[in-house]
Amino acid sequence: MHVRVRLDGAEPRRWQIALLQRIADIPGIRAVSVDAAALPDGWPDTIELLFRLEALIHGLPRLGSERLPPTALNPWRRPDANPDLVLDLCGDLPSGPAVWQIAYDDRLGDGALMASLLAGAVPRLTLIEAGKILAAGRLGTDRPGILLAGVDDALARTVTLVVAALDRRAAGASAPVSAAPVPPSEPGRTLSGTELGRRTARMLAGAVVHRLYHLCYRAPHWRCGWRRLDGPDLIDLGRHPETGWNTLPDDGHRFYADPFPMAFAGSTHVFVEEFPHATGKAIISAVRFGPHGPEGTPVPVLEEAHHLSYPFVFERDGEAWMVPESSASGTVDLYRATRYPGGWVKEATLLTGVVASDATLLERDGRWWIFATSRDAGPNALAGSGSYHDALCLWSAPDFRGPFTPHPANPVLIDPATARPAGRIVARGGRLIRPVQDCAQGYGRALGLARIDRLDPEGFAQTLIGRVEPGPSWSGSRLHTLNTGGGLECIDGSARAPRIRIPRRA
Repeated sequence: MHVRVRLDGAEPRRWQIALLQRIADIPGIRAVSVDAAALPDGWPDTIELLFRLEALIHGLPRLGSERLPPTALNPWRRPDANPDLVLDLCGDLPSGPAVWQIAYDDRLGDGALMASLLAGAVPRLTLIEAGKILAAGRLGTDRPGILLAGVDDALARTVTLVVAALDRRAAGASAPVSAAPVPPSEPGRTLSGTELGRRTARMLAGAVVHRLYHLCYRAPHWRCGWRRLDGPDLIDLGRHPETGWNTLPDDGHRFYADPFPMAFAGSTHVFVEEFPHATGKAIISAVRFGPHGPEGTPVPVLEEAHHLSYPFVFERDGEAWMVPESSASGTVDLYRATRYPGGWVKEATLLTGVVASDATLLERDGRWWIFATSRDAGPNALAGSGSYHDALCLWSAPDFRGPFTPHPANPVLIDPATARPAGRIVARGGRLIRPVQDCAQGYGRALGLARIDRLDPEGFAQTLIGRVEPGPSWSGSRLHTLNTGGGLECIDGSARAPRIRIPRRA
């Protein structure tokens, strides 16, 4: 299959070059070429100035949005005039068969993406052919409120979605389609000098406040909540319990997050991410729980050269197992306890070459599944590779030790509000309920409850059925993990840890 990509020939962007390279890597694609259009206007110069200011103030690199010279397109300029499919990034071609167009919030062209982000929205991306939606997703960012970060994350995830759809087309798979109105194109929004000045002033003020906050507090700082489970849990309640939560105490120099309780070998322990602010690298710790709560403080049980978190623990074959998050290493690894709750040894590497967040295992109908959000990885992945929170991928295997194979529809979901796992998947009334993190307005802002409607080798679907936010029963601005086990229910969320503690007078 020959794919031709129509783009702005005068101002190509780095994400477009990355897209061309990724398309060329797809098996079944025999040729990739460009149609270098002569567009009257690109992104306004004031947008470029805002990008440079944000990069300077926030210390951000220029990634997918970076302008490149027209010569960057030279490797893709080919005389072949008979493509099998045209990918229209400009939004100025007539809609029709074998013409794929990209729309952001129902308007064509990347100018519509700019307009959506400037309005503070979470953009919805749709890939359209002849009035039918081939693929869709909502685009997340790890730095809400910063236009440059939002644009780069959205463009990286655009590459993810387009490459996945082309991969399915080249393999002869039929993608699900739904009717879509033919959207108009959207010019790049003009940013006036006055608005640019206001935004710059807000950025400077925000940077000062951010710096002062970090001088006064250790951030981020999470804390774990727990309660005895002698009635309906949070999933059945759909809200915080009236009894509230007990807090697992910390000394302010470290935080505990991602609590996973488990009963094993006659005792109950809660496994947590322990993050010492002094080292900036997390380890896995555990604390034993007795009738009256934690017996002491969490004790380290697993440390690697890289950051570890989200200690997904489970029992199988009379042994205790753990799959901690190790995205910094580019792997998902399986550990076994030899001296529970410690003595963890690596038994297998389940996934390699992935940047996977919060890997969550599920056994269903004799098959094991891994749920995780994933950034793009590989030799031609766009630097930055999108948000950590918005692209849900699945892998499955006949045994929890592997070998795991990726789902052919990966990513099966793109949505920062419902993609990232937030704890163990549980069965209720014959249905599976998946706790999810709502990261649409920032990492771990709220906890969602999603019902899994379909899970098989051909497809995945879920429906959001509940949402729980921080509030009087759980103070703070974030809430992002939920787990039960050993008669305990645990959550976690944000807290404040002052850098300087003033002794209280007697």
